[in-house]
Amino acid sequence: MTSLSDSDTVDAVISGAVVSALRAAGCVFAEDEAELILATARTPDELAAMVDRRTAGQPLEHVLGWAEFHGLRVLVEPGVFVPRRRTEFLVDQALAQTPGASVVVDLCCGSGAVGAALAAALGDVELHAADIDPAAVGCARRNIAPYGGHAHVGDLFDPLPAALRGRTGILAANVPYVPSDEVGLLPAEAREHEPLVALDGGGDGLDVLRRVAAGARAWLAPGGCVLVETSERQAEDAVEIFRRAGLATRLAVSEELYANVVIGVRGD
Repeated sequence: MTSLSDSDTVDAVISGAVVSALRAAGCVFAEDEAELILATARTPDELAAMVDRRTAGQPLEHVLGWAEFHGLRVLVEPGVFVPRRRTEFLVDQALAQTPGASVVVDLCCGSGAVGAALAAALGDVELHAADIDPAAVGCARRNIAPYGGHAHVGDLFDPLPAALRGRTGILAANVPYVPSDEVGLLPAEAREHEPLVALDGGGDGLDVLRRVAAGARAWLAPGGCVLVETSERQAEDAVEIFRRAGLATRLAVSEELYANVVIGVRGD
């Protein structure tokens, strides 16, 4: 029988201890998370600190310092909204709708994951990202820098350069859409470690979406599109909001990702 080397034995013991700690803390995918943490930690002390943070309930992405999104490794700092895998569907819909876009705006950008993914796919684009949260903008600035992107702090359209009006091919707005009285029902990872402004969409969850819809047409180029993510039960109302804003509107749904994306196009 072949025995493990001493090094392999130590590694197996450490891995098993990390898995056990994560499983005891309620991590459903303890083995997968342990593998990522072990691959990221550079020293034993850093490994111990990462495991402690994860077992205390911090999002895995905050512990690792990054998230996988649309084929990219996106930097995610503590206190910044974690990009969801379902939002990759929004990116795909944007690319399908306007594959030749030369100007991209990522509103409510959080880490800038959507803008970075769009720029990576499109190539040479003028990219702008904006968020009301300065911490998010600082994180986004790092993620979009490889694409020559510009990050702005402010409320929705307010901080964008006026020169973008009427020129934007893709306006992606990953708006908050959780109704205010349901924020408390979110998993602790989200409600305790992500900014409320990135989650709370107002009374019916559509307050920010309404503001995006109302302002989008003025910023879009003819044929340009605006895309927002919403829940299944809000989708019908969101589509109607876009239509009333003068946009040719459709709803795209991914049952696999539980994603609902409302797409509005400026028709002239």
